[in-house]
Amino acid sequence: QLQFVESGGGLVQPGGSLRLSCAASGFAVNAYHIAWFRQAPGKTHKGVSCISSSGDNTYYTDSVKGRFTISRDNAKNTVYLQMNSLMPEDTGVYYCAAKTKAADVCYGAPADYFYWGQGTQVTVSS
Repeated sequence: QLQFVESGGGLVQPGGSLRLSCAASGFAVNAYHIAWFRQAPGKTHKGVSCISSSGDNTYYTDSVKGRFTISRDNAKNTVYLQMNSLMPEDTGVYYCAAKTKAADVCYGAPADYFYWGQGTQVTVSS
């Protein structure tokens, strides 16, 4: 049974940091491209970052470049998103999602991903 479990979300002040975890079971995270999406209130899912199945390539949306870092621990079968210098506009539910490695790139539209976790809430507010 495929399963993603996200954790690490919470309430943080602007300028603070959080590390999100996406623990997988039932499959190996290095067998797929893995992405983090954010859904802000009243908005659709937006791709934030992704890592290719090989681990050689990563992608960040412009608004998080230099602040967020995606990484993967194959031994723990977990993908992480380190978020620093958080801003109120980073608020939302963060989901990890898997995409077949047959795709050339790890980023894409939400419909390109075949499996999603349940999400973890991140709120950046003073």
